Amino acid sequence: MGLLSLAIWTPILFGAVLLALGRDEHAGAVRWTALIGALLGLAVTVPLVTGFDTSTAAMQFVEKAPWIERFNVHYHLGVDGISLWLIPLTAFITVIVVIAGWEVITERVNQYMGAFLILSGLMIGVFAALDAMLFYIFFEATLIPMYIIIGIWGGPNKIYAAFKFFLYTLLGSLLMLVALLYLYNVSGGSFDLATWWALPLGAGVQSALFFAFLAAFAVKVPMWPVHTWLPDVHVEAPTGGSAVLAAIMLKLGAYGFLRFSLPITPDAAHQWAPLIIGLSLVAVIYVGLVAMVQQDMKKLVAYSSVAHMGFVTLGLFLFNDLGVSGALVQMIAHGFVSAAMFLCIGVLYDRVHSREIKDYGGVVNTMPAFAAFAALFVMANAGLPGTAGFVGEWMVILAAVRDNFWIAMLAATSLILGAAYSLWMFKRVYLGAPVHEHVKALKDINAREYLILALLAVMVLYLGIHPKPFTDAMDPAVQQLLKHVAVSKLG
Repeated sequence: MGLLSLAIWTPILFGAVLLALGRDEHAGAVRWTALIGALLGLAVTVPLVTGFDTSTAAMQFVEKAPWIERFNVHYHLGVDGISLWLIPLTAFITVIVVIAGWEVITERVNQYMGAFLILSGLMIGVFAALDAMLFYIFFEATLIPMYIIIGIWGGPNKIYAAFKFFLYTLLGSLLMLVALLYLYNVSGGSFDLATWWALPLGAGVQSALFFAFLAAFAVKVPMWPVHTWLPDVHVEAPTGGSAVLAAIMLKLGAYGFLRFSLPITPDAAHQWAPLIIGLSLVAVIYVGLVAMVQQDMKKLVAYSSVAHMGFVTLGLFLFNDLGVSGALVQMIAHGFVSAAMFLCIGVLYDRVHSREIKDYGGVVNTMPAFAAFAALFVMANAGLPGTAGFVGEWMVILAAVRDNFWIAMLAATSLILGAAYSLWMFKRVYLGAPVHEHVKALKDINAREYLILALLAVMVLYLGIHPKPFTDAMDPAVQQLLKHVAVSKLG
């Protein structure tokens, strides 16, 4: 079994074992089994990074075997610089989420941990799939464990949020399925992505396919105006669910643009780029303004995620190397920062059982170590230089300057808005004298909470200070993608 298969199936296997054998009377053993599974899943991704050849754009660690031979569907996996970092990011966040739920989840522990481990493997499968049908199966299968996580361990309106999440994302994907079947037919019965990338397609066909893919990927990102499911889901989801949703699942849509929309329909992508850029700028500016008026911390960070992901879609459709690389860096950075932001909210919620900003104030007086971590993550969310939150956004802004100064200027307002809503929330929650008695009685983070926040802090600072290893691996694949997209595929 290859490394990519191990990265996919190790967490899924451990998750299945937990679902089948775990019981609440053995919760301790369940937690340790889940942690071992998550750590092994992370460990098998390390050779992907250390053994990756940064000098080539070719797919590496390729695995291919017949699966459904009648329809020419293959179990085909591979990784290049575009997908490389998303795989260890997924495995890393899974470890963090397992540790974060260690003491918080006390009922149905095996189902909770099992769902996250299975979800981790499925998401890695999305990033590794080179067969379109395999991609679609992994892409849709991720909905099931997340639906369960929200529906069982969520808040008071968890059923509504779970249904909204499932229906929005499933309906968006149905048009993509139609597009996949069309491409299967015109390619002579192949689901191989590389074959599809070379297909000559008419202008009208490309536009139709582009919007079919857009329906699936825009909802998943989510882009404005199909973003309305995200705040509701974040508010109701448990802390671990919010962390994985923001850190990884939103990236599935952006990754889909890179594997389907841009290389398969390059002419349509250029034709409709102004629309995507316009929607991205609305997300950056308007949704950033919406974030400023939120009173619920989770909703604020949820809207913040929509704004930050607007930078990703903006960078992808600028069609230059700095923009696409910046979008990829932003995806990785947002994975670390958004997970950290939601986990910080979870630390407070576990103690006070409220996410309302008005119920806090002066937390720094009783939780100084926690407040220090929170300050770092808030600064990263605001795009402070030296943190992960700055690098990708700055690359996209510089890329926008090459294309159009006014686009760059509008995009740059995100740095101002991000600082405004992030620092305003920090001021009201953490600074000043404690007013509420429950805040005065708070205890600082324990060793488990310190560990997960410290791990995330290290990654936020490392990517912010030394992004070169990330960009070096991306560059050849990005250059090859842009060369491909620059050549007309009109049939």
